[in-house]
Amino acid sequence: MPGYSINGNRLAKNTAYLYIRMLLLMAVNLYTSRVVLHSLGVEDYGVYNAVGGFISMFSMVSTALSTSISRYITYTLGENNLEKLKCIFSTGVIIQIFLSIILILIFETVGLWFLSNKMTIPEGRENAAYFVFHFSVITFVINLLSVPYNAVLIAHERMSAFAYIGIFEGFATLGAALLLNCLPLDSLILYALLMCIVSLVVRIIYGVYCRRHFEETRCKLVFDIFHLKKMLEFAGWNFIGVTSGVLRSQGINLLFNIYNGPVINAARGISMQVFNAVNKFSGSFYTAVQPQITKSWAAGRTQETNKLVCDSSRLSFYLLLLVGIPILTETDYLLRLWLHEIPNATSIFVKIIIIFAFLEAFSQPLVYLMLATGKIRNYQIIVGSLCLLNFPVAWLMLYLGFSPAIAQATTILFSFLSLWVRVFMLHRMTDLSLSYFTYNTFGRACLVTALSMVLPYIISVTYQECALRFIIGTICSEFFAIVFIAIIGLDKKERKNIFNKVKQLVYHAK
Repeated sequence: MPGYSINGNRLAKNTAYLYIRMLLLMAVNLYTSRVVLHSLGVEDYGVYNAVGGFISMFSMVSTALSTSISRYITYTLGENNLEKLKCIFSTGVIIQIFLSIILILIFETVGLWFLSNKMTIPEGRENAAYFVFHFSVITFVINLLSVPYNAVLIAHERMSAFAYIGIFEGFATLGAALLLNCLPLDSLILYALLMCIVSLVVRIIYGVYCRRHFEETRCKLVFDIFHLKKMLEFAGWNFIGVTSGVLRSQGINLLFNIYNGPVINAARGISMQVFNAVNKFSGSFYTAVQPQITKSWAAGRTQETNKLVCDSSRLSFYLLLLVGIPILTETDYLLRLWLHEIPNATSIFVKIIIIFAFLEAFSQPLVYLMLATGKIRNYQIIVGSLCLLNFPVAWLMLYLGFSPAIAQATTILFSFLSLWVRVFMLHRMTDLSLSYFTYNTFGRACLVTALSMVLPYIISVTYQECALRFIIGTICSEFFAIVFIAIIGLDKKERKNIFNKVKQLVYHAK
């Protein structure tokens, strides 16, 4: 059995790199959204999100295969088998090339028909929408071809390189946004073109770095039928879960376009920008912990892996909580501070998406454990089918005349239900402790959240909205959240480890 074990120091170091990346990208991405919305206007911004969202719906196919490739690359690294790793990487690249060709054919036939006949595009913006469609297809394919290289980089836990490339991508995207008012071209078409160029440059950087540092990426492309069958079987069952996620995100977005028009797409697009920015707080931790979960499971360390999964669920929730509380209590003020023009219903969409993010913070490490086992058929049939119901339920809400906010709020219900189904399924699959997750993970997190929300809520309903209220409320929320996390949210060993890390940082800073 390979000698891989969970490395706390490497996990902390990689998390630090990713948090530096996250903080810079969050600031850059939020400012970029402000610039893009101002330059395009609400309707064009909604068109871009609707068309891009339609393209993203096809990621239900690509993501299932991409997850399979990433899982097998990371698992094989845990086994320490270089020849097998070369074969898996090579097969993964070939799979993505063939998939890209098939998807291009679908996009340029069925996709164009749907854009022309079913989507709501403002009069006079049809040609711009077609250009956005074609550039979005190219961007989608470029990102698809990058998957095996990104997977190798993360599997090797080279988070410093991942952070630097991500920061470059963020600033390149900002540069593209700033160019919108400088060039004499249609802003919507120009933005789609520039985003395509940014994706191509980033793809080249990933490829060059991986070929220089990782031997498995320099091998000749060899098509291995055995590993192909394994990855396709894994991807086939994973397709159910991926499809539910895509329909919950981009499928509901498409329904908003059909029933409510591009202005609601713009509001939801803004809320998704907030979600992506906030989710980076826990997402950075996920990226660092995922390889350790997979490698530890591959090495047969079942008990350690289960504990890592439960603890990382709780810790990632705390990271999200610290930024989520001020956004929930001061949503309207932050939106006015951030944007020149705020689409209708943006505030309620933001609140819903933050609560959804809180629940999803618990689930992601559970998903990594499920993928690490490789035994995903029953899991995906049960959990995936439950999540798939979210799309028709939201569709029914809109068909019956309910508001878009009600349709979006259904994601919270299904996220909560799927979380607990995951826990019970993994209890049977991996002997994950139900009591440990219920009381030590979920219970502690809920108690910390309830106590941390009291004072910020009192401040928000007692005083008039202004900068001073926001500053005082934020300071109080962060202070009390940190105190409650330290006293209630962490166990004795975790408090001691964090205290020692802080002591080391203070000592080295002197």
